[in-house]
This record gives sequence, C-alpha cells and structure tokens, in this order.
Amino acid sequence: MPKNKYLSFIILILFTFIAPAIGGYATSTFKEPWYSEIILPSYNPPSWVFAPVWSILYFMMSLAIWRVWVKANDKKIIKLYFFHLFFNSTWSIVFFGFHQIGLALINLIIIIIFVLILMKKYYFKDKLSFYLMIPYLSWSSYALVLNISIFFLN
Repeated sequence: MPKNKYLSFIILILFTFIAPAIGGYATSTFKEPWYSEIILPSYNPPSWVFAPVWSILYFMMSLAIWRVWVKANDKKIIKLYFFHLFFNSTWSIVFFGFHQIGLALINLIIIIIFVLILMKKYYFKDKLSFYLMIPYLSWSSYALVLNISIFFLN
C-alpha cells in the first residue's frame, strides 16, 4: 500500500468496489429465473434497495480501513480486510450463481465474523472506523436473517 494517504484511499476504494462488481455480475447473470421461483420472506426488501445501500456501505468500509491504514500502517489489518472482501464478493456467486442457499449462509457467517474481528481491531486504532462499520454489521446481520429464512423456506 502506498504511503501517500490520498493514493492509498483511491486504491482501497477501487479494491473494495471490485467485490460488488463481481457480485453484481453473478447476480445479474444467474439470478433469474431461479430467484423468482424461490419462496422469499415477507420482509425481503425490493431489489432496488440493495444497490444504494451496498454502495454506501462499501464507501464506509473503504473509509474505515483507510483511516486505520493512515493511523496505524498495519499490514495485518489490510490483509484481514482483503480476506473479508474475498468472502464478501463470493456470497453472490454462491447464492445467485450456484443457487446454494446453505453454503451462502455459511459464507455470510464468515463475513460477519470478519466484520466483528475488523471492528474489534478498529476500536483500538480509530474509533470512527469502528463506528463506520456498524451499519455494515447491521445490514449483514439483516442479510443473515434473510438468508436463514430463505434457507428454511426452500
């Protein structure tokens, strides 16, 4: 990661937004007709909600890791963050691409564990970074409830 803090921010944003690009491709390519045919819980949000919510969350995640990087220059946290992004990007592939609801559930649990670990590390390095991750944890927890419901309904 470059020492220039603004260049590092741009790089982190680019790498962070690769995850939804991969997931978005899998979703748009393999979602239908499968997704329309499965049983969804009544509290499943409309499809248009996901893009703006995730865009905001990815920006906040980028800002959080960048602040920690600028303050601590900790390569272990950056590696952890990238491992987390790997699982984040593969959820859509597993769920929409392979139609594996149970495996996607396990993937989501792994994502949440990574988020909690990152938040714990952020708390001691930069409190604002910790707080920037709360909406992501909340949305991921909601996604977990949805994924569990879809698993049991199908």
